[in-house]
Amino acid sequence: MINELYRVLRPLLFRALPPETAHDLALLALRSGLFPRAGKIDNPSLRVTLWDRVFPNPVGLAGGFDKNAAALRGLFGLGFGFIEAGTVTPRPQNGNPRPRIFRCPEHEAVINRMGFPNQGLTAFRRNLESFLEKRPRPAGLVGISIGMNKAQTEPEKDYVQLVRALGPLADYLAINVSSPNTPGLRDLQQKKPLTDLLNRVMEERARVCAAAPPPVLLKLMPDLDAPQLAEIADVAQECSVDGVILTNTTLARPDNLPSAFAGEKGGLSGAPVREKSTRMIRDFYALTEGKIPVVGVGGIFTARDAYDKIRAGASLVQVYTGFVYQGPFIAADICRDLPALLHADGLSHIGQAVGADHKRKTTAA
Repeated sequence: MINELYRVLRPLLFRALPPETAHDLALLALRSGLFPRAGKIDNPSLRVTLWDRVFPNPVGLAGGFDKNAAALRGLFGLGFGFIEAGTVTPRPQNGNPRPRIFRCPEHEAVINRMGFPNQGLTAFRRNLESFLEKRPRPAGLVGISIGMNKAQTEPEKDYVQLVRALGPLADYLAINVSSPNTPGLRDLQQKKPLTDLLNRVMEERARVCAAAPPPVLLKLMPDLDAPQLAEIADVAQECSVDGVILTNTTLARPDNLPSAFAGEKGGLSGAPVREKSTRMIRDFYALTEGKIPVVGVGGIFTARDAYDKIRAGASLVQVYTGFVYQGPFIAADICRDLPALLHADGLSHIGQAVGADHKRKTTAA
């Protein structure tokens, strides 16, 4: 009901509020406890056990929404099985000049060129510790997306510092090397710099989190060609990465986008990225034979969208732009509708659907 009302009011809200203003107001309401709550989502068929952790359901909120871990309790009230806070950098930074978020409702798309604006490590850790200390803690896991400051010329130092400070508090760490809005960041997806970075991250994780190391996930861009993806798959396996997040925003612009919107610089997300990210999930799953778990993100608006990514090889999924267009209870809606899709495939648990497309092709061959 809330989402239906939101979608009716959305054109008015979009006209009245610039994107970043709307985002800031939503965070304020979530922090203040003023947001409505979704009903409890407790369906055993949707629980996911991964990395010795139990996710109440497979639908998470992608990194970038709660950059400072300031509204976690309110966000969990919306039904998410996990939330990825950040991206956080060691030092505070303002990001790129405003305006830096652009909507295209007719194509259910967003372009952003935020540039990792956040309050920095100290504020992030303070907020996260406050959330963790308050009881009862909501069901759900907290991942932390970490990145480098724009002025940093030695990226490894920033990532290692963040692993040291936040690793012991994280349910998982997401290594963001794929945002298009920080100069030089995507260069870290090349073989040697990526290998060097991951080795340093893994060494630091082992040093500071020996008793209970958080899984390390690598977040990749959707603009990789087949040889690049194969190379990264090899690096991920050699460095014992625990998982990958596929995918971040794209620099590509489909021809059908309005020219004024398409001309904005930054990363494109939403419906235009849906098939591209699903294809990359399917390719990565095949390259690694399903040995590295995948978190699927990109153009998820419905349970069908989520299920397509799961069948392609994703163990978990994340939403962001769908949250903007579908409404605050998108996770609850997806979780409500997923069991029917499982039933239609003759399956009783979401884990049975992971990589089903690949398994079907293998069987047919």
